[in-house]
Amino acid sequence: MTIQELLQQLTAQLETAHDTNEARTIAEWVLQHELKCSRFELLQQRFSEAPVPLQEQVEKILPRLLQQEPVQYVLGEASFYGREFQVSPAVLIPRPETEELVQMVIQAHKHTPGMKLLDIGTGSGCIPITLSLELPTAQVWGLDVSPDALAIAQLNGQQLGSSVQWLHQDILQEIPALEPHSLDAVISNPPYVLEEEKELMRENVLAFEPHLALFVPNHDPLLFYRRIAQVAKGLLKPQGKLYFEINERYAQETAAMLQEQGYQKIEVRKDLRGKDRFVAAFHV
Repeated sequence: MTIQELLQQLTAQLETAHDTNEARTIAEWVLQHELKCSRFELLQQRFSEAPVPLQEQVEKILPRLLQQEPVQYVLGEASFYGREFQVSPAVLIPRPETEELVQMVIQAHKHTPGMKLLDIGTGSGCIPITLSLELPTAQVWGLDVSPDALAIAQLNGQQLGSSVQWLHQDILQEIPALEPHSLDAVISNPPYVLEEEKELMRENVLAFEPHLALFVPNHDPLLFYRRIAQVAKGLLKPQGKLYFEINERYAQETAAMLQEQGYQKIEVRKDLRGKDRFVAAFHV
């Protein structure tokens, strides 16, 4: 069996659980991962004989893929900002929108040496690790309530060579153990999906991704934003900046809440799909 034939066979099997385009994409991801090659390299060698261990590995993971378990969990890694991050069901799979959040921070601060940054709700560590690597003079912290998530984040930090420092704390109950008014920026992509929005979500997200990192109560959609904004006021320097990824339904409410708390120059930004996805504000 050639690699091309294996790819076609895997795609056909996955089409029983996914649409055609998604099945093809997943099949290519699997073979790229197992062969440790790019998509271009995969296509280059498509007429080569598929190694027996490769065929065996595909057969091994196929049942998980047919149950619609996210391919990133099956393979144990996900791409983010051009790097590969280890992931498990203890952490959310990094999203393209969050790359846009990171890009915002990098663009705003790339010419400022010696920055001090904190990411709250760090999950896989994709935000603080990327910031640490892209802003090499910055001092960066990542905070999470989940010890399992922090274990993944620490592993990613070690493998990718970042110097992020990790904090195990519950932001709803504790103040991060950092010097008051010492930070240049606080960044967070906290839980923001309402419980009532579950029915709108894909089944494989609900079945496999950590609900702790996804959902907030229907009666208090800004629970984490309000608390993080309060905490950040004690941590940010004057003119320090707060960055949020948000639920598009609550952009104006989030901006109004920040204004009530005394933040200034509050800006709502859209993501590449035209949805209100980010809020940035200055602490005075």
